[in-house]
Amino acid sequence: MQFDPTLIPTTFDAVHIGLAVLVVILLILQILLLSVAVIALLRRGKPAAEPARVEVAPTPVPEAPKPPEPKKLERPEPVVVKEATPDAALQLLGLLQKEARFVDFVQENIAAYSDAEIGAAARVVHEGCRRVLSQHFELEPVRKEQENSRITLPKGFDAASIRPTGNIVGEPPFTGTLIHRGWRATAVRLPKVAEGHDVRIIAQAEVEL
Repeated sequence: MQFDPTLIPTTFDAVHIGLAVLVVILLILQILLLSVAVIALLRRGKPAAEPARVEVAPTPVPEAPKPPEPKKLERPEPVVVKEATPDAALQLLGLLQKEARFVDFVQENIAAYSDAEIGAAARVVHEGCRRVLSQHFELEPVRKEQENSRITLPKGFDAASIRPTGNIVGEPPFTGTLIHRGWRATAVRLPKVAEGHDVRIIAQAEVEL
């Protein structure tokens, strides 16, 4: 087959221009279609994004009021009883006998004596006992108020140092009359006992030769 170059038009009329424009438009459309097809294929290869989950916080349900717990009965604490050694008590009794003839006075049958005789002996015992207390103890009243004055015991008062008497009704505070101020020992100075000394001997028997 031979190609005749004379057949190629040397001039372009309106028909040829329209055909050329149509070919260009079709070529652009074909390119667009191919691009769309390629994009579609690429999107199919990727997994679709999961929709975002919106978490809704649960509405808090008000708790029902708890019934009041029954009051527990408080058990009193067990009382711990300490056994005191008799040595100090025997030592004090020996001091009272030495200074005031205390045991002699208490053990004596005073029914046969007159009040004047008993009073004279009591004065000696009183002076000796007072001397022992001042030498070996420091004492102070539990309450500073004057006796027969009105005082108020608050809630939680020290029951070990104050003893209410009379008509006790209800719970403190209590208001009453101070009958006795009480005594508290703030210091004790008993003499030391020599080893081997028998404190059970309150007073030695005396033998005159």
